[in-house]
Amino acid sequence: MAVAKQCNEAARRFVVVGNSRVVQTVKLVRLEAFLHLQPDLETALGAVSAA
Repeated sequence: MAVAKQCNEAARRFVVVGNSRVVQTVKLVRLEAFLHLQPDLETALGAVSAA
């Protein structure tokens, strides 16, 4: 969470790649928008490079 906040404050992209358990846990605590969840590495790299 600290790294995500630092990236947000520095206007840098931060994404999290996670399996279904990670995604479920993050959604449970309602942080999916803040952590920018991605389903796989390829999608995450695309999201980071598009910014």
